[in-house]
Amino acid sequence: PVFDTGAPLHVPVSADCLGRLLNVFGEPLDGGPPLSTQQFRNILGQPVPLHQTISASGILETGIKVIDLLCPFIRGGKTGLFGGAGIGKTVLITEFMHAIVALHQGVSVFAGVGERIREGHELWHEMQQAGVMPHTLMVFGQMDESPGVRFRISLAALSYAEFLRDTLGKEVLFLVDNVFRFVQAGSEISGLLGRMPATVGYQPTLMSEVAELQDRIISTTQGAITSVQAIYVPADDMTDPAVTSILTHLDTSVILTRSQASKGFYPAVDPLQSSSKMMDRHFLGDRHYAVAEGVREHLARHRELEDVISMLGMEELSEMDRRIVLRARKLQRYLTQPFHVTTAFTGIRGASVPLQTTLQDCEAF
Repeated sequence: PVFDTGAPLHVPVSADCLGRLLNVFGEPLDGGPPLSTQQFRNILGQPVPLHQTISASGILETGIKVIDLLCPFIRGGKTGLFGGAGIGKTVLITEFMHAIVALHQGVSVFAGVGERIREGHELWHEMQQAGVMPHTLMVFGQMDESPGVRFRISLAALSYAEFLRDTLGKEVLFLVDNVFRFVQAGSEISGLLGRMPATVGYQPTLMSEVAELQDRIISTTQGAITSVQAIYVPADDMTDPAVTSILTHLDTSVILTRSQASKGFYPAVDPLQSSSKMMDRHFLGDRHYAVAEGVREHLARHRELEDVISMLGMEELSEMDRRIVLRARKLQRYLTQPFHVTTAFTGIRGASVPLQTTLQDCEAF
């Protein structure tokens, strides 16, 4: 039944929300009791006033070598994982949930926007088995829900992240899978309202809807929200309007490519396309910056020489280029690693590598 409450959508908020699985109304989906609280929060809250915000600063280590070295996450910043279907976005996000608990003693809020029911069910059980659910809240608006639910689920989850930031003062990791489903739901609603489609059939309010979500992901004097968002790239086209509208709000862009996955390099992060605003000598320090630039130069030169090698072989390269190629191939393999969350499927124990160890190893190459 549909009824008018005369007020915006509110969700019940409480410190007891950790370890729970909720829907867009804050109602339990895990079979547990409702949240026992008289406190409610409007999901359409306003962004924090500028004088109460603080700048994102410092590196948030993830224990993932290729990310910490070449596209580091910014503490209190926004990171996007861009990639097509089936190349590891959800696995990466799940690993970050494990890392934020293990390395930073923080809490995680996971927004499942348009999640497949099977994936949501699997993720719920995997998080319980990994032992991170006591520090995690999951809010799901699944694929079978109406576009209104899928459109508002990320804002409902963000309301919980803001509550945990303001009350616990902890490091909050806000994860969204998938922001593209949020855009799709907005497009469906726009069509139902009879609005004229804009570029490539997207809704005319695309930019403002994305901004409404992104502008509330902010760090304040009371605590920090670090956001990691999976963004599906339709047909692997990075120029898609939905992708570009999200990209403008991000501090770090991690690009997962099918070519990396086809070579068996996991995580399938493209080290040359991925970027971070922290990639500056002033923020990283001389050592980290020099090592990262050296690794990029070797990998870029190796990519330039791939066609020559495939046609003429290594023998036609100069001695210097041959050394660069051999070193780049070692680096490519070194920057892969097994994840804790995939141990049950691969039988290989997950690894978390400190940044200093990564720098030492890369210098040794």
